Order: sequence, then C-alpha cells, then structure tokens
Amino acid sequence: MKKSIQIKNKIEMKELIKVSPFRKDIRKTEPHKHNSYFEIIYLSQGSGTHTIDYTQFPIIPPTVFFVRKEQVHHWDIDSVPEGYVLLLKKGFVDRSLDRSLKRILSQVSALSCLHLEQNNSISILFQLLIDEKDFSVTEGILKALLAKIISIPASFPVNKHKTNNTILLFRELLNETDDLKNNVAYYAGQLNTTPQNLNAICRKELNQPAADVIAEYMISEAKRLLLYTDNNVSEVAYTLNFNDTSHFIKYFKRHTGSTPQVFRSL
Repeated sequence: MKKSIQIKNKIEMKELIKVSPFRKDIRKTEPHKHNSYFEIIYLSQGSGTHTIDYTQFPIIPPTVFFVRKEQVHHWDIDSVPEGYVLLLKKGFVDRSLDRSLKRILSQVSALSCLHLEQNNSISILFQLLIDEKDFSVTEGILKALLAKIISIPASFPVNKHKTNNTILLFRELLNETDDLKNNVAYYAGQLNTTPQNLNAICRKELNQPAADVIAEYMISEAKRLLLYTDNNVSEVAYTLNFNDTSHFIKYFKRHTGSTPQVFRSL
C-alpha cells in the first residue's frame, strides 16, 4: 500500500545548483517527486513519454521539461536519451539579485513542456553551467540559457508584462508549503496584506479571486494523492486540511466536475 509519494533527492545539501548530463540508462521510472528543487530537463535525443502529474507528454527532441518541487513525474523512455538535467534550489534564487532572472524563472516554472527548434547553443550553455563554479558567472549563464529557451520561435510567446511582486510571493508560498491551507486570510497574513487587497491584486493580475488561485494548488495536490497513493478519500481530505470529507468531495467536484472517486477510476 502506497501511503505517500516517493521522494528522490539528486543534489547535495550544500549545493544550490547542479547540472549534469541526462543518464543514458534511464528507461522506466516509478512516479516520484523532488521536494527540494526545481528541475529543468533538456533532451536532444530520445523517444517515449514523460508524465508530469496527470499529463503525459511525448518525448519529441529537442524538448525541455520543467518539473516543480511539488509535482510528481515519471519516465517511460524507449530509446537512448541524450541531454542535460539542471537542478535549482530556492536558495539560489534567494541569493540572486537579478530581478529579470527571477521573472524568467517564475515564467518557466508555470510550464511543463516546450518543444524547441534545433539550436546548438542550448547544449553549449548547459555544458558551460557544468564547468562553471563561480556564482555570478553561473547566474549569468543560467539567465542566458532560459532567455534562449523562451526566445526560440517554436517555444512560446514571451509575456512582457511585469508580474506583480505580491503574485510572485503568493505563488511562491503555495509552491513551497507542504501544508496547503484553503484560507485566503492565512496567505494574506503571510504576505502582510489584507484578504481584500490580495483578492484585488489577483483579480487585476490573474483575472481570478485569490480563492481560485489557492484552489488550483489544492486540486492539483489532491489529484496527485489520488493518482499516486492508495490513500482513501478521507485520508486525502485530511492531508489537505479538510475536517469534513463531504466538504472536500463537494469542493473537488465543484472545481473538476467529478468526484474524487470518479477521478481516481478514470
């Protein structure tokens, strides 16, 4: 019986960033997550699928995958892969004074997969990150790498709008916590603002109330627990701080259109 999702750690405690070649022997892996870092995977060769949370992506090189620390993922690779893996801890971002780098990271962290056009400079920048040890130089190379990825035409249109800092901090809180709370007032307090102001900012910047932003994270975590553990619905509800299982079932159905039991059986 799986009562929790497997956690894998591929970086030393003292490391803030780690870049290495993608292992050529990886084929099929069990669902797992990495709860201490953001992962960027670039594949220039390989085929098969990569599942992130409840979405399966075909591996069509060259492609980049982005996996946040709370997300569950697993591989089913059927040919020899080639590429790079970049692990990035929050401590690196906190240490950086480059605001544009932080904005780009916030932007790509909302993505899961980008199919790119052929571009040799991507591999060159990854290799430079492997060789470089100086923080400020690494910071610059990382920024160049991410800027290159999001500027390639086959990727996606870059949002030039500057994201409100409160929104960035709000999403950071929701991403970092292992104890999600369905409570706007709680997060407003953490952000030193009022629930009314947080709602106003969310409506202006995201066109949705703060409660709906929280719901996105609550429902995503609920789906992970339903798919990747054997916990019953009451246990999932308890993990997500719902005191009443029936309330959780109604909440889940309101946001997904199905009950937790139906979702799990699909």
